[in-house]
Amino acid sequence: MKIAVIGGAGVRTPLLVHGLCNSDLPIHELTLYDTDHDRLDLIEPLVRQLAGHIRLSAHSAVSECVDGADFVFTSIRVGGIEGRARDEAAILRRGVVGQETIGPGGFAMAMRTIPHMLEFAAEITRRAPRAWIVNFTNPVGIITQAVASETGARIIGICDTPAELFQDLAQQLGLPAGECYFDYFGLNHLGWVREVYFDGKPQMERLWKAPEKLGAVYRHDLFDADFLQKLRMLPTEYLFYYYRPETAAQNLRKAGTTRGAAVERLNAGLFAELARPGVDRLRVYEDYLSARNASYMQLETGGPAAAPVSPWAMPTGYDKIAMSVVRAIHFNAGSIIPLNVLNVGNLSCLEASDIVEVPCVVNANGALPMNVGPVPESVRDLIVRVKEYERATIRAAVSGDRGMACDALSRNPLVADAATATLLLSDLGLP
Repeated sequence: MKIAVIGGAGVRTPLLVHGLCNSDLPIHELTLYDTDHDRLDLIEPLVRQLAGHIRLSAHSAVSECVDGADFVFTSIRVGGIEGRARDEAAILRRGVVGQETIGPGGFAMAMRTIPHMLEFAAEITRRAPRAWIVNFTNPVGIITQAVASETGARIIGICDTPAELFQDLAQQLGLPAGECYFDYFGLNHLGWVREVYFDGKPQMERLWKAPEKLGAVYRHDLFDADFLQKLRMLPTEYLFYYYRPETAAQNLRKAGTTRGAAVERLNAGLFAELARPGVDRLRVYEDYLSARNASYMQLETGGPAAAPVSPWAMPTGYDKIAMSVVRAIHFNAGSIIPLNVLNVGNLSCLEASDIVEVPCVVNANGALPMNVGPVPESVRDLIVRVKEYERATIRAAVSGDRGMACDALSRNPLVADAATATLLLSDLGLP
């Protein structure tokens, strides 16, 4: 099995490789490609330490990297983390909240990223027509939909947010997550758990009767127990930006910085350390991951940093989902995994060609979405509006038309109106 990574200089790559190379997958070759050759030169030795006996090579041409690949992971960041930091600072000055997947920040990232991802997808279909693209690139839902609709490439979008909520929810219920079925539906970073089943029996009523446990489901102070009891569903953490945008903006202004700026500083420290002669690369990377994970959503919620966890303790996050998807396809396992896939009539309020995030049966045929039933009226309008914004963003990115870009951004629920959208387009340096 050959696995290629587009965006191989990214900070997730070593963790991804660690998970894959310690699995039972018959991987014989691993290839890396990135436009940032200097960073790739620093990441490659660390990846080589983790790859063990697997043949590893870095490439300056994407065609060589993906040629004959069975799976291609895509994790790119056009403009780098520096671009994210600039975007978030500009957005916050307008009193608007958003980051690389939500609000104007997600819009800016999508606009810059879609043209490049379409080029990569076209090259993959030429050089590895049977390859599955496993997309990490944010905003995952929009990017996956753009590639699927514009190129027809075989692509699956992955995100660790639903799975981590499932794990935390099962822990509060005192149940083994691997033996539960989670009734989950939505879009990427816009999803809800409606019910949990164990031994065929629904379990959520236990939480509704014990509101003190509801808040403990989340690792940060995101939603009030009263709000959750009225909603009768558990939103993923990114719904915090939609349900409490003023709180998120206020906390960021109080902190005097943004998540993008914080990650920029962490990344600069990581690569400065990796460039030092004789440095213990694994220790440096471990320290970086611990610091980054501990500070996740800390600024937006105004809460304390999370307790650090060893990044090597077990596969977590994107690397765990990625490995699960590859294993399920390769071994025809029929695993149930929440993924971003074509709707094909699943959520009746959306189009068949839309990308949705739902539990899927994953086997040799790919990721097959499970039916999730009717969308509750309490969240239907938000799902429809966000998907309309996503479709418009893809059209704008493909056309390069400024009027279409302004229209798309004005459809975002976190943007007040067209006038604000026009100002933000200029602030973000978008054409």
